Amino acid sequence: MASRVSTNSSVAGSTKAPVERMRTVAGHLGHLTQKEEVALVEFKKICAEQELYTPASSERDLTRKASHDDGTMLRFLRARKFHVLDAFKQFKDTEVWRKTNQIDAVYENIDVDEYDETRRLYPQWTGRRDRRGIPLYLFEVRHLNSKAMAAYEQSLKRAEKKTAPATSRGPNGTPTKFLRLFALYENLTRFVMPLCSAVVQGRPNPETPITQSSNIVDISGVGLKQFWNLRSHMQDASTLATAHYPETLDRIFIIGAPSFFPTVWAWIKNWFDPITVSKIFILSASEVKPVLTELIPPANIPKKYGGELDFEFGMVPNIEPAMEEALEWVAPQSAGGSKRTFPMGPVRWEDGTDGSMTAVAVGSVGGKHRHDPIALVRPRAEGQQQVVTADLPSATTANGYAASTATTPPGEATKPLQTDTLPAGEAIENEKAQAHLEQGVQPTPIQGKA
Repeated sequence: MASRVSTNSSVAGSTKAPVERMRTVAGHLGHLTQKEEVALVEFKKICAEQELYTPASSERDLTRKASHDDGTMLRFLRARKFHVLDAFKQFKDTEVWRKTNQIDAVYENIDVDEYDETRRLYPQWTGRRDRRGIPLYLFEVRHLNSKAMAAYEQSLKRAEKKTAPATSRGPNGTPTKFLRLFALYENLTRFVMPLCSAVVQGRPNPETPITQSSNIVDISGVGLKQFWNLRSHMQDASTLATAHYPETLDRIFIIGAPSFFPTVWAWIKNWFDPITVSKIFILSASEVKPVLTELIPPANIPKKYGGELDFEFGMVPNIEPAMEEALEWVAPQSAGGSKRTFPMGPVRWEDGTDGSMTAVAVGSVGGKHRHDPIALVRPRAEGQQQVVTADLPSATTANGYAASTATTPPGEATKPLQTDTLPAGEAIENEKAQAHLEQGVQPTPIQGKA
């Protein structure tokens, strides 16, 4: 049966484990316990007091959304088991990290060819979803061979000054290769997730925004030496993702594992944090099709894994028919025949005054910034199922993130929260936050700012 990898054993668990656990929506918007709802309110309150979060406008015209949507805030809370002060610490560090490394600017201006070069070395969106509406990514590790990695390193050296802002080359900065990598995470949170949230057809919980992804990781043809050579590459990327894009991973299904894999897993799993390890499932050859088809419609599973989807690693997304129905194409890219898709490079959503969302291709081509409308998603008509639109990422909130508003100096990012450095009233309120959770006390409502 399917093997659930844990930190306590090489291989353990059953086929039912990944299937049943993937159906849960606990801790997500629309499915919160009373204590979790209290934690969310308290978390936003503390972040607002520290000027890291701006509540939605309370004015009648509702011209201003919250600076960060509830789906984003809940990711940080889930990552810290709804411990408010721990979530605040991670959220604050992330806001400072985004500002220090100019993440919004990186995504907006990255060279399209450099973006695609990076995309080919990491998990790629298939254009499809699992049965819960969560986007499905595919990663074939064998493509990260020594030749490909050496060529990529040379490309990074040639493009470093053009790709990375000056601040990322300082002692507190992030290397260019990781800024490129996080442009891919930005694409997940700023483009793919909002699209999957907006398309409610076939989703069992349309009231819940999509804030995670599922991954098929194919390690067939990967030798022991290649695994070892990829150690720092995977470890560093996982560490940064866990720190600044928490709870964006739902599950990883490893397929094509060589015979030696159970033996080397003992040291491979140390490359990742325990939470990530708990989400990894190893499928034997006989389990791939039955397990995947229970979780994913056959039409959305690549043919090589027993499904019906024409998709190979490296291709542009093969957009799901349900998404096609929701999209009004403006300037799509051809995907062969009558199929349409989104162009290479970064894409983000912009809000319309009528409640619509427009997908806009950004990034740079030949040194020139692009801003090309690609497709439109209109608001659903009255009476149709729809998600809570106030909690979908927007053009101004971009994965819940506006241009970073953190005012803390970069050096503060590594320091724990010290309530004794806050004004007395704020320190008291912050210390009360966790007590509220334990006692079920309703916190003071957040007051909107003018």
